[in-house]
Amino acid sequence: MDKFKIEGGRRLEGTVKISGAKNAALPAMAASLLTREPVHLQNIPHVRDIITMAKLLAHMRCHVESPDIPPSEFTMQAENVSHAEAPYDLVRTMRASILTLGPLVARFGHARVSLPGGCAIGARPIDLHVQALEALGASISVDHGYVEARAEGLRGRTFRFPKITVTGTENVLMAAVLAEGETILENCALEPEIADLAELLVKMGAKIEGAGGPTIRVQGVSELHGATHRIIPDRIEAGTFLLAGAITGGELALTACQPAHLGALVSTLRQCGVEITCEPSGTVHLRGAKRLTSADVTTAEYPGFPTDMQAQFMALATQAQGVSRIRETIFENRYLHAVEMMRMGACIALAGNLAVVTGPTPLSGAPVTASDLRASAGLVLAALVASNTTWIDRVYHIDRGYEQIERKLRAVGARIERVTGRPE
Repeated sequence: MDKFKIEGGRRLEGTVKISGAKNAALPAMAASLLTREPVHLQNIPHVRDIITMAKLLAHMRCHVESPDIPPSEFTMQAENVSHAEAPYDLVRTMRASILTLGPLVARFGHARVSLPGGCAIGARPIDLHVQALEALGASISVDHGYVEARAEGLRGRTFRFPKITVTGTENVLMAAVLAEGETILENCALEPEIADLAELLVKMGAKIEGAGGPTIRVQGVSELHGATHRIIPDRIEAGTFLLAGAITGGELALTACQPAHLGALVSTLRQCGVEITCEPSGTVHLRGAKRLTSADVTTAEYPGFPTDMQAQFMALATQAQGVSRIRETIFENRYLHAVEMMRMGACIALAGNLAVVTGPTPLSGAPVTASDLRASAGLVLAALVASNTTWIDRVYHIDRGYEQIERKLRAVGARIERVTGRPE
Protein backbone atom coordinates (compact mmCIF):
# COMPACT_ATOMS: atom_id res chain seq x y z
CA MET A 1 0.00 0.00 0.00
CA ASP A 2 1.44 3.38 -1.01
CA LYS A 3 2.54 5.91 1.58
CA PHE A 4 3.92 9.44 1.48
CA LYS A 5 7.27 10.17 3.06
CA ILE A 6 7.58 13.90 3.78
CA GLU A 7 10.51 15.84 5.18
CA GLY A 8 9.15 19.13 6.47
CA GLY A 9 10.68 22.57 6.84
CA ARG A 10 10.86 23.71 3.20
CA ARG A 11 9.39 27.00 2.00
CA LEU A 12 7.34 26.46 -1.18
CA GLU A 13 8.17 28.73 -4.11
CA GLY A 14 7.20 28.59 -7.77
CA THR A 15 4.27 28.02 -10.09
CA VAL A 16 1.54 25.38 -9.94
CA LYS A 17 -0.90 24.69 -12.74
CA ILE A 18 -4.33 23.80 -11.39
CA SER A 19 -6.10 20.80 -12.91
CA GLY A 20 -9.72 20.45 -13.96
CA ALA A 21 -12.31 19.98 -11.24
CA LYS A 22 -13.02 16.36 -10.35
CA ASN A 23 -16.38 17.38 -8.91
CA ALA A 24 -17.35 18.98 -12.21
CA ALA A 25 -15.94 16.25 -14.43
CA LEU A 26 -17.83 13.39 -12.75
CA PRO A 27 -21.38 14.72 -13.37
CA ALA A 28 -20.33 15.78 -16.87
CA MET A 29 -19.24 12.21 -17.60
CA ALA A 30 -22.56 10.92 -16.25
CA ALA A 31 -24.37 13.38 -18.54
CA SER A 32 -23.00 11.51 -21.56
CA LEU A 33 -25.63 8.84 -20.80
CA LEU A 34 -28.33 11.30 -21.89
CA THR A 35 -27.56 11.13 -25.61
CA ARG A 36 -26.68 8.67 -28.37
CA GLU A 37 -24.07 11.05 -29.76
CA PRO A 38 -20.45 11.58 -28.62
CA VAL A 39 -19.73 13.91 -25.70
CA HIS A 40 -16.18 15.27 -25.71
CA LEU A 41 -14.83 16.58 -22.39
CA GLN A 42 -11.58 18.52 -21.98
CA ASN A 43 -9.45 19.43 -18.94
CA ILE A 44 -10.26 16.17 -17.14
CA PRO A 45 -8.01 15.51 -14.13
CA HIS A 46 -6.14 12.20 -13.98
CA VAL A 47 -7.43 11.01 -10.60
CA ARG A 48 -8.79 7.71 -9.32
CA ASP A 49 -12.46 8.77 -9.22
CA ILE A 50 -12.33 9.69 -12.92
CA ILE A 51 -10.86 6.31 -13.77
CA THR A 52 -13.61 4.63 -11.75
CA MET A 53 -16.34 6.60 -13.53
CA ALA A 54 -14.82 5.71 -16.93
CA LYS A 55 -14.85 2.02 -15.96
CA LEU A 56 -18.45 2.34 -14.80
CA LEU A 57 -19.57 3.87 -18.11
CA ALA A 58 -17.70 1.18 -20.02
CA HIS A 59 -19.43 -1.46 -17.88
CA MET A 60 -22.74 0.01 -19.06
CA ARG A 61 -21.58 -0.58 -22.66
CA CYS A 62 -20.82 3.09 -23.20
CA HIS A 63 -17.86 3.64 -25.53
CA VAL A 64 -15.15 5.54 -23.64
CA GLU A 65 -12.06 6.84 -25.43
CA SER A 66 -9.14 8.87 -24.12
CA PRO A 67 -6.27 9.63 -26.50
CA ASP A 68 -4.03 11.21 -23.85
CA ILE A 69 -1.63 9.51 -21.41
CA PRO A 70 -2.36 10.50 -18.71
CA PRO A 71 -5.83 11.38 -19.97
CA SER A 72 -6.99 14.99 -19.95
CA GLU A 73 -9.67 14.49 -22.59
CA PHE A 74 -12.44 11.91 -22.78
CA THR A 75 -14.94 11.11 -25.50
CA MET A 76 -17.96 9.08 -24.39
CA GLN A 77 -20.74 7.73 -26.56
CA ALA A 78 -23.69 5.95 -24.99
CA GLU A 79 -25.37 4.92 -28.23
CA ASN A 80 -26.73 1.75 -26.72
CA VAL A 81 -26.56 1.19 -22.98
CA SER A 82 -27.42 -2.47 -22.56
CA HIS A 83 -26.48 -2.72 -18.91
CA ALA A 84 -28.07 0.14 -16.93
CA GLU A 85 -26.49 -0.90 -13.65
CA ALA A 86 -23.77 0.52 -11.39
CA PRO A 87 -22.48 -2.50 -9.44
CA TYR A 88 -21.08 -2.29 -5.93
CA ASP A 89 -17.67 -3.68 -6.86
CA LEU A 90 -17.09 -0.76 -9.22
CA VAL A 91 -18.54 2.12 -7.21
CA ARG A 92 -17.90 1.22 -3.57
CA THR A 93 -15.15 3.86 -3.28
CA MET A 94 -16.92 6.65 -5.16
CA ARG A 95 -20.06 8.46 -4.10
CA ALA A 96 -20.46 10.14 -7.50
CA SER A 97 -21.71 6.86 -8.97
CA ILE A 98 -25.20 7.90 -7.85
CA LEU A 99 -25.08 10.58 -10.56
CA THR A 100 -25.82 7.90 -13.16
CA LEU A 101 -29.27 7.31 -11.63
CA GLY A 102 -31.01 10.39 -13.05
CA PRO A 103 -29.65 10.12 -16.61
CA LEU A 104 -30.36 6.37 -16.83
CA VAL A 105 -33.96 6.53 -15.65
CA ALA A 106 -34.65 9.64 -17.76
CA ARG A 107 -33.37 8.18 -21.02
CA PHE A 108 -33.87 4.43 -20.64
CA GLY A 109 -36.68 4.26 -18.10
CA HIS A 110 -34.80 2.02 -15.68
CA ALA A 111 -31.65 2.00 -13.55
CA ARG A 112 -30.05 -0.09 -10.83
CA VAL A 113 -27.34 1.74 -8.91
CA SER A 114 -25.46 0.53 -5.85
CA LEU A 115 -25.74 2.74 -2.80
CA PRO A 116 -22.58 4.83 -3.01
CA GLY A 117 -19.43 4.65 -0.93
CA GLY A 118 -16.70 7.27 -0.72
CA CYS A 119 -15.04 8.95 2.25
CA ALA A 120 -15.62 8.13 5.91
CA ILE A 121 -16.93 11.57 6.82
CA GLY A 122 -20.42 10.82 8.06
CA ALA A 123 -23.83 10.12 6.59
CA ARG A 124 -24.52 11.39 3.09
CA PRO A 125 -27.99 10.01 2.38
CA ILE A 126 -29.56 9.98 -1.07
CA ASP A 127 -33.13 10.38 0.16
CA LEU A 128 -33.38 13.81 -1.47
CA HIS A 129 -32.40 12.33 -4.85
CA VAL A 130 -35.12 9.70 -4.41
CA GLN A 131 -37.80 12.19 -3.34
CA ALA A 132 -37.15 14.48 -6.30
CA LEU A 133 -37.06 11.68 -8.89
CA GLU A 134 -40.27 10.24 -7.46
CA ALA A 135 -41.83 13.69 -7.80
CA LEU A 136 -40.96 13.53 -11.52
CA GLY A 137 -42.74 10.19 -11.82
CA ALA A 138 -40.10 7.56 -11.14
CA SER A 139 -40.88 4.50 -9.06
CA ILE A 140 -37.93 3.82 -6.76
CA SER A 141 -37.09 1.05 -4.30
CA VAL A 142 -34.01 0.35 -2.22
CA ASP A 143 -33.22 -3.32 -1.79
CA HIS A 144 -30.08 -5.34 -1.00
CA GLY A 145 -27.89 -2.22 -1.18
CA TYR A 146 -29.16 -1.07 -4.57
CA VAL A 147 -31.41 1.76 -5.70
CA GLU A 148 -33.75 0.56 -8.43
CA ALA A 149 -35.69 3.12 -10.44
CA ARG A 150 -38.28 2.74 -13.20
CA ALA A 151 -40.32 5.24 -15.15
CA GLU A 152 -42.45 5.09 -18.27
CA GLY A 153 -41.68 8.74 -18.83
CA LEU A 154 -40.73 11.50 -16.44
CA ARG A 155 -42.97 14.56 -16.17
CA GLY A 156 -41.90 17.99 -15.05
CA ARG A 157 -43.18 19.54 -11.85
CA THR A 158 -42.06 21.87 -9.08
CA PHE A 159 -39.87 20.33 -6.39
CA ARG A 160 -38.25 22.08 -3.45
CA PHE A 161 -35.25 20.37 -1.91
CA PRO A 162 -35.85 20.22 1.87
CA LYS A 163 -32.08 20.61 2.31
CA ILE A 164 -29.39 21.87 -0.01
CA THR A 165 -27.70 18.98 -1.84
CA VAL A 166 -25.06 19.30 -4.55
CA THR A 167 -25.24 15.82 -6.08
CA GLY A 168 -29.02 15.81 -5.59
CA THR A 169 -29.33 19.02 -7.59
CA GLU A 170 -27.08 17.62 -10.33
CA ASN A 171 -28.84 14.27 -10.49
CA VAL A 172 -32.34 15.70 -10.75
CA LEU A 173 -31.24 18.42 -13.19
CA MET A 174 -29.96 15.73 -15.56
CA ALA A 175 -33.21 13.80 -15.24
CA ALA A 176 -35.34 16.91 -15.77
CA VAL A 177 -33.82 17.82 -19.13
CA LEU A 178 -35.59 14.80 -20.71
CA ALA A 179 -38.80 15.08 -18.66
CA GLU A 180 -42.01 16.17 -20.36
CA GLY A 181 -42.95 19.79 -19.67
CA GLU A 182 -41.43 22.24 -17.20
CA THR A 183 -39.51 21.33 -14.07
CA ILE A 184 -38.82 23.95 -11.41
CA LEU A 185 -36.22 23.03 -8.81
CA GLU A 186 -36.09 25.19 -5.68
CA ASN A 187 -33.51 25.51 -2.90
CA CYS A 188 -30.83 24.24 -5.26
CA ALA A 189 -27.14 24.14 -4.42
CA LEU A 190 -25.15 27.10 -5.76
CA GLU A 191 -21.79 25.40 -6.40
CA PRO A 192 -19.90 26.38 -9.59
CA GLU A 193 -19.85 22.72 -10.59
CA ILE A 194 -23.64 22.84 -11.05
CA ALA A 195 -23.43 25.83 -13.36
CA ASP A 196 -20.70 24.01 -15.29
CA LEU A 197 -22.90 20.93 -15.69
CA ALA A 198 -25.78 23.11 -16.88
CA GLU A 199 -23.51 24.75 -19.44
CA LEU A 200 -22.67 21.33 -20.86
CA LEU A 201 -26.33 20.28 -20.91
CA VAL A 202 -27.30 23.46 -22.76
CA LYS A 203 -24.60 22.73 -25.34
CA MET A 204 -26.25 19.31 -25.71
CA GLY A 205 -29.61 20.94 -26.45
CA ALA A 206 -31.18 21.26 -22.99
CA LYS A 207 -33.25 24.30 -22.03
CA ILE A 208 -32.13 25.48 -18.59
CA GLU A 209 -32.39 28.81 -16.79
CA GLY A 210 -31.05 29.83 -13.41
CA ALA A 211 -28.32 27.22 -12.84
CA GLY A 212 -25.94 28.46 -10.19
CA GLY A 213 -28.84 30.13 -8.38
CA PRO A 214 -31.38 28.80 -5.89
CA THR A 215 -34.11 28.22 -8.51
CA ILE A 216 -33.51 26.31 -11.73
CA ARG A 217 -36.13 26.11 -14.50
CA VAL A 218 -35.94 23.33 -17.08
CA GLN A 219 -38.04 22.94 -20.20
CA GLY A 220 -37.85 19.27 -21.11
CA VAL A 221 -36.78 18.20 -24.60
CA SER A 222 -37.29 14.88 -26.35
CA GLU A 223 -33.60 14.21 -26.97
CA LEU A 224 -30.14 15.66 -26.60
CA HIS A 225 -27.17 15.67 -28.96
CA GLY A 226 -23.40 15.54 -28.56
CA ALA A 227 -21.21 18.44 -27.48
CA THR A 228 -17.68 19.52 -26.60
CA HIS A 229 -17.05 21.07 -23.21
CA ARG A 230 -14.06 22.18 -21.12
CA ILE A 231 -14.27 21.43 -17.39
CA ILE A 232 -13.76 24.32 -14.95
CA PRO A 233 -10.62 24.51 -12.75
CA ASP A 234 -10.59 22.64 -9.44
CA ARG A 235 -11.23 25.21 -6.71
CA ILE A 236 -10.43 22.70 -3.96
CA GLU A 237 -7.05 21.83 -5.44
CA ALA A 238 -6.34 25.54 -5.86
CA GLY A 239 -7.34 26.19 -2.26
CA THR A 240 -5.14 23.35 -1.03
CA PHE A 241 -2.10 24.83 -2.76
CA LEU A 242 -2.91 28.30 -1.43
CA LEU A 243 -2.88 26.85 2.07
CA ALA A 244 0.32 24.91 1.32
CA GLY A 245 2.01 28.16 0.32
CA ALA A 246 0.62 29.96 3.34
CA ILE A 247 1.58 27.34 5.94
CA THR A 248 5.19 27.25 4.70
CA GLY A 249 5.50 31.03 4.40
CA GLY A 250 6.13 30.60 0.70
CA GLU A 251 5.39 32.40 -2.55
CA LEU A 252 3.28 30.63 -5.15
CA ALA A 253 1.63 31.50 -8.43
CA LEU A 254 -1.36 29.30 -9.28
CA THR A 255 -2.26 29.29 -12.97
CA ALA A 256 -5.40 28.08 -14.78
CA CYS A 257 -7.56 29.07 -11.79
CA GLN A 258 -10.98 30.62 -11.47
CA PRO A 259 -10.41 33.21 -8.70
CA ALA A 260 -14.12 33.98 -8.40
CA HIS A 261 -14.66 30.48 -7.03
CA LEU A 262 -12.17 31.01 -4.17
CA GLY A 263 -13.79 33.97 -2.44
CA ALA A 264 -14.42 32.57 1.05
CA LEU A 265 -10.99 30.97 1.36
CA VAL A 266 -9.13 34.02 0.01
CA SER A 267 -10.97 36.25 2.48
CA THR A 268 -10.03 33.95 5.37
CA LEU A 269 -6.37 33.76 4.34
CA ARG A 270 -6.18 37.54 4.18
CA GLN A 271 -7.51 37.63 7.75
CA CYS A 272 -4.57 35.38 8.65
CA GLY A 273 -2.13 37.92 7.18
CA VAL A 274 -1.46 36.24 3.84
CA GLU A 275 -1.09 38.43 0.75
CA ILE A 276 -3.16 37.26 -2.23
CA THR A 277 -3.68 38.94 -5.58
CA CYS A 278 -5.81 37.67 -8.44
CA GLU A 279 -5.30 38.40 -12.13
CA PRO A 280 -8.07 38.46 -14.75
CA SER A 281 -6.10 35.80 -16.64
CA GLY A 282 -6.89 33.30 -13.87
CA THR A 283 -3.55 33.42 -12.07
CA VAL A 284 -3.54 33.76 -8.28
CA HIS A 285 -0.41 34.98 -6.47
CA LEU A 286 0.25 34.20 -2.80
CA ARG A 287 2.89 35.54 -0.46
CA GLY A 288 3.02 33.99 2.98
CA ALA A 289 2.84 36.02 6.18
CA LYS A 290 5.86 36.52 8.43
CA ARG A 291 3.53 35.58 11.27
CA LEU A 292 0.19 33.90 10.66
CA THR A 293 -2.70 35.07 12.82
CA SER A 294 -5.68 32.96 13.88
CA ALA A 295 -9.11 33.08 12.26
CA ASP A 296 -12.49 31.46 12.86
CA VAL A 297 -14.29 29.54 10.12
CA THR A 298 -17.65 27.84 9.82
CA THR A 299 -18.11 25.48 6.91
CA ALA A 300 -21.16 26.16 4.77
CA GLU A 301 -22.63 25.51 1.36
CA TYR A 302 -21.16 27.59 -1.46
CA PRO A 303 -20.37 30.47 -1.44
CA GLY A 304 -19.45 29.84 2.21
CA PHE A 305 -16.23 28.29 3.46
CA PRO A 306 -15.96 24.83 1.85
CA THR A 307 -16.14 21.76 4.03
CA ASP A 308 -13.59 20.29 1.61
CA MET A 309 -11.06 22.89 2.85
CA GLN A 310 -11.64 22.35 6.57
CA ALA A 311 -8.88 19.80 7.18
CA GLN A 312 -6.34 21.87 5.26
CA PHE A 313 -7.26 25.02 7.18
CA MET A 314 -6.95 23.13 10.46
CA ALA A 315 -3.33 22.37 9.55
CA LEU A 316 -2.74 26.08 8.91
CA ALA A 317 -4.38 27.01 12.22
CA THR A 318 -1.81 24.95 14.12
CA GLN A 319 0.81 27.46 12.91
CA ALA A 320 -1.22 30.64 13.49
CA GLN A 321 -0.81 32.91 16.51
CA GLY A 322 -3.86 32.67 18.77
CA VAL A 323 -6.99 30.55 18.90
CA SER A 324 -8.86 29.46 15.77
CA ARG A 325 -12.36 28.06 16.09
CA ILE A 326 -13.47 25.74 13.30
CA ARG A 327 -17.11 24.73 13.16
CA GLU A 328 -18.13 21.90 10.79
CA THR A 329 -21.79 22.18 9.77
CA ILE A 330 -21.92 19.96 6.67
CA PHE A 331 -20.71 16.53 7.86
CA GLU A 332 -20.90 15.21 11.40
CA ASN A 333 -17.83 12.99 11.30
CA ARG A 334 -15.16 15.08 9.62
CA TYR A 335 -12.59 15.55 12.38
CA LEU A 336 -10.76 12.22 12.13
CA HIS A 337 -7.69 14.08 10.86
CA ALA A 338 -7.59 16.18 14.05
CA VAL A 339 -6.52 13.16 16.11
CA GLU A 340 -3.70 12.46 13.67
CA MET A 341 -2.55 16.08 13.81
CA MET A 342 -2.55 15.89 17.62
CA ARG A 343 -0.18 12.92 17.33
CA MET A 344 2.15 15.33 15.51
CA GLY A 345 1.93 17.81 18.38
CA ALA A 346 -1.03 20.00 17.41
CA CYS A 347 -3.06 21.59 20.20
CA ILE A 348 -6.66 20.83 19.20
CA ALA A 349 -9.72 20.47 21.43
CA LEU A 350 -12.84 18.83 19.98
CA ALA A 351 -16.38 19.37 21.23
CA GLY A 352 -19.12 18.08 18.93
CA ASN A 353 -18.87 19.94 15.64
CA LEU A 354 -16.38 22.50 17.06
CA ALA A 355 -12.60 22.25 16.87
CA VAL A 356 -10.57 24.78 18.84
CA VAL A 357 -6.99 25.06 17.61
CA THR A 358 -4.35 26.92 19.61
CA GLY A 359 -1.14 27.96 17.90
CA PRO A 360 1.51 28.28 16.90
CA THR A 361 2.61 24.79 17.89
CA PRO A 362 5.74 23.07 16.59
CA LEU A 363 4.79 19.87 14.78
CA SER A 364 7.01 16.81 14.63
CA GLY A 365 6.98 14.04 12.10
CA ALA A 366 5.07 10.89 12.97
CA PRO A 367 3.36 7.96 11.26
CA VAL A 368 -0.22 9.05 10.56
CA THR A 369 -3.18 7.59 8.69
CA ALA A 370 -5.44 9.36 6.22
CA SER A 371 -9.15 8.73 6.78
CA ASP A 372 -10.56 10.43 3.69
CA LEU A 373 -9.66 12.48 0.64
CA ARG A 374 -9.41 15.93 2.23
CA ALA A 375 -8.00 14.61 5.51
CA SER A 376 -5.11 13.31 3.40
CA ALA A 377 -4.44 16.82 2.10
CA GLY A 378 -4.63 18.26 5.61
CA LEU A 379 -2.03 15.79 6.85
CA VAL A 380 0.24 16.57 3.89
CA LEU A 381 0.11 20.28 4.79
CA ALA A 382 0.87 19.54 8.44
CA ALA A 383 3.82 17.38 7.35
CA LEU A 384 5.22 20.22 5.22
CA VAL A 385 6.00 22.21 8.39
CA ALA A 386 6.76 19.32 10.75
CA SER A 387 10.29 18.56 11.87
CA ASN A 388 11.85 15.25 10.85
CA THR A 389 9.94 12.69 8.75
CA THR A 390 6.21 12.14 8.46
CA TRP A 391 4.80 8.93 7.00
CA ILE A 392 1.22 9.17 5.73
CA ASP A 393 -0.57 5.87 5.21
CA ARG A 394 -3.59 5.17 2.96
CA VAL A 395 -2.74 7.86 0.41
CA TYR A 396 -5.03 6.10 -2.05
CA HIS A 397 -7.58 8.51 -0.60
CA ILE A 398 -5.68 11.53 -1.93
CA ASP A 399 -5.34 9.86 -5.34
CA ARG A 400 -9.13 10.02 -5.65
CA GLY A 401 -9.10 13.80 -5.99
CA TYR A 402 -5.62 15.26 -6.55
CA GLU A 403 -3.71 14.88 -9.79
CA GLN A 404 -0.08 13.91 -9.06
CA ILE A 405 0.01 16.04 -5.92
CA GLU A 406 3.47 14.83 -4.91
CA ARG A 407 4.92 15.82 -8.29
CA LYS A 408 3.36 19.28 -8.09
CA LEU A 409 4.62 19.78 -4.54
CA ARG A 410 8.14 18.65 -5.41
CA ALA A 411 8.19 21.12 -8.29
CA VAL A 412 7.81 24.00 -5.82
CA GLY A 413 10.31 22.74 -3.27
CA ALA A 414 8.61 20.17 -1.05
CA ARG A 415 10.50 17.03 -0.03
CA ILE A 416 7.85 14.41 -0.62
CA GLU A 417 8.00 10.99 -2.18
CA ARG A 418 5.65 8.08 -2.70
CA VAL A 419 6.83 4.74 -1.41
CA THR A 420 5.25 1.31 -1.39
CA GLY A 421 5.08 0.23 2.22
CA ARG A 422 7.38 1.52 4.93
CA PRO A 423 10.94 0.23 4.88
CA GLU A 424 12.31 -1.23 8.09
